[in-house]
Amino acid sequence: MLDAIRWDTDLIRRYDLAGPRYTSYPTAVQFNSQVGTFDLFHALRDSRKALRPLSLYVHVPFCANICYYCACNKVITKDRGRAQPYLQRLEQEIRLIACHLDPTQKVEQLHFGGGTPTFLSHDELRQLMAHLRKHFNLLDDDSGDYGIEIDPREADWSTMGLLRELGFNRVSIGLQDLDPAVQRAVNRLQSLEETRAVIDAARTLQFRSINIDLIYGLPRQTPENFARTVEEVIRLQPDRLSVFNYAHLPERFMPQRRINSDELPTPAQKLEMLQRTIEQLIAAGYRYIGMDHFALPDDELAIAQEESTLQRNFQGYTTHGHCDLIGLGVSAISQIGDLYCQNSSDLNHYQNALASMQLATSRGLLCNADDRLRRAVIQQLICHFSLEYADIEQAFNIDFQGYFGELWPQLRDMAKDGLIELDRDRITILPTGRLLVRSVCMVFDAYLEQHSRQRFSRVV
Repeated sequence: MLDAIRWDTDLIRRYDLAGPRYTSYPTAVQFNSQVGTFDLFHALRDSRKALRPLSLYVHVPFCANICYYCACNKVITKDRGRAQPYLQRLEQEIRLIACHLDPTQKVEQLHFGGGTPTFLSHDELRQLMAHLRKHFNLLDDDSGDYGIEIDPREADWSTMGLLRELGFNRVSIGLQDLDPAVQRAVNRLQSLEETRAVIDAARTLQFRSINIDLIYGLPRQTPENFARTVEEVIRLQPDRLSVFNYAHLPERFMPQRRINSDELPTPAQKLEMLQRTIEQLIAAGYRYIGMDHFALPDDELAIAQEESTLQRNFQGYTTHGHCDLIGLGVSAISQIGDLYCQNSSDLNHYQNALASMQLATSRGLLCNADDRLRRAVIQQLICHFSLEYADIEQAFNIDFQGYFGELWPQLRDMAKDGLIELDRDRITILPTGRLLVRSVCMVFDAYLEQHSRQRFSRVV
């Protein structure tokens, strides 16, 4: 079992800089318009030849109400009719992509995100899943990891029953905070009863896993009222918890301009919220997986970390990093072999491209040898908190300390500060450094420059 994380306020304050979350390396900031549909077709052909298993991500951008903190790609509308033309284009994209793959390639993982996927009507959800099953090899024995993001205000028992019938066996529930004053400040009124009803339905219908998302650092939050939210959430006993640090970037995300910055908690209060949350969750039996994520010991993520098989991709921590990830829908990102590519983030452009029988690929990146090497290093550190030099040397035919020689002074400083331990044959991230794993990964990031850090959230 991994040691519990150890809290060190001075160390956190010193290393709490802005930096990537490393759902990919290189990160999406490095994507460029040189990558297009030709590169995507080439990558799909390689995937088909290798018969690699698949992970599908489907983006449903619509929300009926705006949450002021949200930084997702979404369309706010009360007009449910807007979903149908989008679904027509999405189905077109599914057909265009699927014809370049082998029908025997199994879809081990499926995730619907948004937006609010349950903005779609029951008939529309049936229609979309039927189309996916027609063109992709979806598993029908409940062995796949098929998840969907749920807004409890947009779902009831009948919705949950439909989702289970359609093959979903995991749900991720947006909660953020239970305090009514905080909810009013971010325009997301959602009662504990609504949330509990969806969780009760998921358990009764034998969904395999329940995740709850929380956010600390929202307006009107205090360490005391957020601790009460965490206490209530622990009583709900989700299998996994994501506890995100709110990044207030109103210059980039227009809805955040409606948040009164005077009501935001201070940096010291945010740190206290995080420390209390960690203490509460560890005491309740949750394991710290890394990067804001916690899981019960019998959860697949915790088991994968114990067995050193945990991986990370655009869907976060995963046990399916060996799959080619195909993103479908506006702004969706794919990772196929060494190719990253992203669809247009503009809804009209996305729909118009597909109306012309063209894919909506707008940017991306093809990894080079150095990217692949650094990606492996960062993946090991962020998933397992340790790295054996020999593993990297054998995989990439390099001398680890020689290749990264110029980084050694920074790593030695981190070792002196107690973040890491530098041995002759490995790097180990110590319990005091696990909350700051992003800071360690940033040392190996060849693209990270001071001027680009403003695009990222802070490490803690």
